[in-house]
This record gives sequence, C-alpha cells and structure tokens, in this order.
Amino acid sequence: MDEAKRVLIVDDDKNISELLKLYFEKDGFKVSECYTGDAVIPMVRAIDPDVIILDLMLPGMSGFDIMRELRRESDVPVLMLTARSDTLDKIIGLELGADDYILKPFDPKELIARVKAVLRRSRNMGHFQPEADSKKKDIVVYPDLIIDRIRYAVRIGEREIDMPPKELELLFFLASYPNRVFTRDQILEHIWGMDYYGEQRTVDVHIKRIREKLDIIDHPLWQIKTVWSVGYKFEVKDPADL
Repeated sequence: MDEAKRVLIVDDDKNISELLKLYFEKDGFKVSECYTGDAVIPMVRAIDPDVIILDLMLPGMSGFDIMRELRRESDVPVLMLTARSDTLDKIIGLELGADDYILKPFDPKELIARVKAVLRRSRNMGHFQPEADSKKKDIVVYPDLIIDRIRYAVRIGEREIDMPPKELELLFFLASYPNRVFTRDQILEHIWGMDYYGEQRTVDVHIKRIREKLDIIDHPLWQIKTVWSVGYKFEVKDPADL
C-alpha cells in the first residue's frame, strides 16, 4: 500500500484484538482498538478509519445496531466477525451494508487479505462507466428514476432514496445497459471486484434490497428482472407497448 491505512478493530475479546493488532501492524497498517459497542461510533468520528473489523457480539450496542447507525453517516468498509455460522446473520449483515463477513475461528492472514481486497474495491468504487455514447456518464435517467453517481443519490418520483454505495453502484451498472442480461459472476466482478471472496448470494441480497426501495412507486416502464438460471437485467419497455 502506498500509505499506511488505519484499521479499527472492534472486539471485546482482547486476546483476539491484540493478535490482530500484531498481524496488521506487521503488514504496515495503523491500528486502533475498541472493546465495547457503545464506543464505536464516537471512535469512528474521531479517527476516521479506512476499514473496520466489527465483531457482532459486543457489550453495549450489537454489531448489527452499529452497522445501522454507521451507515447513516459513513461508507467506511466493514468486515463483520462472528462465532455463529447462522446464514441469516450473514444475510442481515450484508443487507445492513457490511462489505464482507468472516467466521471465527479464522486465519489472520486470510482476514488481512480480505481487508486489502475490500480496500481495493473501496478505492475503485465508481470506476465503472456506462457506455461511451452516454451524454452524462455519471447520471442515468429514466421516467421517475434518476441515479446520480456524482452525488451518490437516487431519486424515485419526487423522493430521494437512501441507498448504500454497493446498492447504488449495482443499480447504476444494470441501468446503464438496459435490457442486457448479466450473470451473477459478471455483477460480482464489476461491483465487488475479481478478488471478492464472497458468494453469489451477495448479489441476490442486494437486488432484493434495491427492488424494495424502487417499489415505492409504480414503474411500468422499467424494472430489475430476474432471468432464471442466468442472472439479472434492467428491463426497459417502450411506452407504445403499454
């Protein structure tokens, strides 16, 4: 890395925290530690970390509550840690905006590799551009829908919708290529990067969340459509066909 990145390790197990600190510092990171849930948000505001390692089970605020609060004001990459193998926990974490998820026990070297991958994806966020003949490469417009990647904002009808960066990038990507089908692997490569360690289920979770937000109005001219056994497309209809 060109400059030392600051990682915030949030875990009430001080043995795990100290072990991770040794590994991260050996790899050139700056490390801050936090042991209680209630102290996380104030510390994030104070030190502005580049990435957060967040345990789910904490005294005070839980990891899920921290994610909800954090995503109201920050897009800092977060890797969630948990000793529980419950798939629902993983889905909830991803829906709340976590960038990756790793089970305890884990290999510290693998965790560092995942952190570096998340940082690369974060640094490159917004790299994807729509087709060259687009008049506004960072804004996609459809009837009652504006996706603005300059302001990182989505407007549906008269309402501006809160959408985490990954959801916005995914919606922008699909909407930039109307009626073109993308496989889950293609979507993962464009939005999460080729070195993403996660699974295809991540795409399905994000699509579900996007659809819920788009469905606040009736939008007969466009929709995110599932192409079974293949992937997804942003389907756009001709008004004359309605």
